[in-house]
Amino acid sequence: MEVEFLGGAREVGRSAVLVDDALLLDYGLMTGDPPQYPTRDPEPDAVVVSHGHLDHVGAVPALLKGSRRPTIHWTPPTAELARTLARDTLKLHGNSPLCPFSAEHVARLGEVEARHGYAEPFVVSAGGREYEVTLFDAGHIPGSAHVLVDDSVGRSPTGDRTESDSGATRLLYTGDFHTDDQRLVSGTTARPDADIVVCESTYADVRHEDREAVETRWTERVRTTMWEGGTVVAPAFAIGRTQEMLLVADAADVHPYVDGMGVDVTRMLRQHPSFLRDPEAFRRATGGARFVTGRDGQRERIAGDNELIVTTSGMLAGGPVRSYLPKIRSNPTNAVTLTGYQVEGTPGRELQDHGRMELNGRVRPVSATVESYDFSAHADRDGLESFLSDYPDARLAIVHGDRCESFAADLKNAGFDASAPELGDRIEA
Repeated sequence: MEVEFLGGAREVGRSAVLVDDALLLDYGLMTGDPPQYPTRDPEPDAVVVSHGHLDHVGAVPALLKGSRRPTIHWTPPTAELARTLARDTLKLHGNSPLCPFSAEHVARLGEVEARHGYAEPFVVSAGGREYEVTLFDAGHIPGSAHVLVDDSVGRSPTGDRTESDSGATRLLYTGDFHTDDQRLVSGTTARPDADIVVCESTYADVRHEDREAVETRWTERVRTTMWEGGTVVAPAFAIGRTQEMLLVADAADVHPYVDGMGVDVTRMLRQHPSFLRDPEAFRRATGGARFVTGRDGQRERIAGDNELIVTTSGMLAGGPVRSYLPKIRSNPTNAVTLTGYQVEGTPGRELQDHGRMELNGRVRPVSATVESYDFSAHADRDGLESFLSDYPDARLAIVHGDRCESFAADLKNAGFDASAPELGDRIEA
């Protein structure tokens, strides 16, 4: 088995891993101006997508250009999220030559997709070979999966070795994952047997604060601000984070407004209860939330109503949050609670570090209280080490992080066969 890294190596974004020049794992993009795509345009026979975030699925429709029709394998939520993200990309960049696909390519997804549940092995034909592929719950967002690729058949649903396949090569592509429970999804418990592990490392140098403590601090801020007559704007990623915040708010008996792409995602996830940790809690939380339509000055009224508003975008780069911030920024009684990591160079990072941001073409100070909360859906250093401790004899390829090399070096010093491949590198097993 040969593994080539077309994206996500020593970087976060545009994840793409090619197996034997024929089976592609993820095909994402890296947001920016301009956006970046994997380093080359492969022509796989089949594609397996780990989950529905832009950096893992954002460029998949581009694989359906011309006469190319690779089968695309994913879970039902990932299939729906891929379409949501593709439509949003077309809305933002569809008239630009930088957008690598069209609405026609998005429509073709329905012609080639195959949807799978967890721990249900399926056979993929690619490059004249057959692979047995199994998806395991990765605990990141609904539908997220570890992808196990086995170049033999006769594998058990648990991912354990059988006597008939003891000579096979097994590649475990972790995708993004979390080992701790969130309210939306449970942490991963899957540890399928593998010879090669391609492992994300987004938070390899971070130890998350206890989630219960984070939730308590956030809900106290929300309640205090609203009691004092202020409005709370909680920027949140549309996929995963928005729904997590609704669950946290509902547990505190707070019923927020929800705005942006998160509205459609929330409604979609109601249709896939088996991919949620507690479907009944999710039903209650979404039933108590109020979805914003944006009509007739609704946002302007809400901004002055001493409410909690959960809205995209999570890094303040666009979306409805740009409508709320000008209206609440000058009052210290109001609050902005950043619920996710703010990438350097984004408006969210500027607000987080300097208390100011560009609004309507001018850099303006923000007098509202600004606080950050770690609601990450990724495993931290302890979680990564705990996960990898089950693979003492596997070859580890550390990807999807800003410090892949240092984490790989630490693992190597601890006795693992670990490396941090560069873009374009190939490894063989």
